[in-house]
Amino acid sequence: MSWDEQAFIEKLENNHEFPGKYIFKFIVKPEHQEKVEALVEEAEIRLKPSSGNKYISVTIHAHMETSSAVVDVYKEAKKIEGIISL
Repeated sequence: MSWDEQAFIEKLENNHEFPGKYIFKFIVKPEHQEKVEALVEEAEIRLKPSSGNKYISVTIHAHMETSSAVVDVYKEAKKIEGIISL
């Protein structure tokens, strides 16, 4: 990975309570929207298309049990072509 996973886990644990609510934000092309929505089960998902409809913002409000579970979602997201994680 191009990021320090352990440092990210430490930041998550210092700034969030687990288990608890976590918000993921991604930007993808519309054809990849379903893949992003499938990253987390039983989540509230909000969609917002870009002004030119070339991209869609996907906000996922999910209950996450651990910081490692959050990292696992980001690892799976990284496999989606052209995804931007915010």
